[in-house]
Amino acid sequence: MEWFEAVLLGLVQGLTEFLPVSSSGHLEIGKALLGIEVKDDLMFTTVVHAATVLSTIVVFRRQIWGLLKGLFRFKYNDETDYVLKLCVSMIPIFIVGVFLKDAVEGLFGSVFVVAAALVATAVLLFFSDYASRPGRPSVFPANESRNGISYWQAFAVGIGQAFAVIPGLSRSGTTISAGLICGVRRNVMAQFSFLMVLVPILGEAFLEIVGGEFSSSSVGMLPLLLGFVSAFLSGLLACKAMVALVKRASLSWFALYCLVVSAAIFIFA
Repeated sequence: MEWFEAVLLGLVQGLTEFLPVSSSGHLEIGKALLGIEVKDDLMFTTVVHAATVLSTIVVFRRQIWGLLKGLFRFKYNDETDYVLKLCVSMIPIFIVGVFLKDAVEGLFGSVFVVAAALVATAVLLFFSDYASRPGRPSVFPANESRNGISYWQAFAVGIGQAFAVIPGLSRSGTTISAGLICGVRRNVMAQFSFLMVLVPILGEAFLEIVGGEFSSSSVGMLPLLLGFVSAFLSGLLACKAMVALVKRASLSWFALYCLVVSAAIFIFA
């Protein structure tokens, strides 16, 4: 991988991480266009995902600090409730990471997997947007749980995140759609969706380093570093604007975009 390719892919990751269009899917498309082999980029994918997670931490630093302060008061308050629900949402992705890691890694490298998953993302976004519109009868009653989300809803959203390990199936799109279908309000899901991914992705990056995969990666240190910096800076610049957009914009536009990209892959790949 050349340094300029790392910078370009880092930009793609940072700009698409916060939209429901699948950053991992766009990374796979970018790698295919640049002719980067699968064996050269799994570590790179982990690194740039960790970079955008760090940009998320910077943007949500006040909320995260507030949660930590409330948690260490050692009583069941709003902050403790929220953190526990975040933990519940991580259970499905933990199971996938422990038992299905090899199967998941085998899905990377095929743009046709990405194209099919983008269609699934589009269907989810269309359905959740339709179901959550004002005046429409919802699948589940309006949520009045503490912090706007219940434990079972947090777990349901976590199942969505577990499926979103498939490249092309948007993590933010899947989790937000799952939450909306289950009756969680969009403003609640926008923040919850981005916070629930912090520990799994940083944990994965840590395990890669401890396991020696970082040092044994065929991607050079310079591309990894440049990709990290590029993804972090672009994610930092895009995060606030993208989160606000996800909160307010119709998800159907993102669904339409996913269908267009998927059609282009099937036609031209």
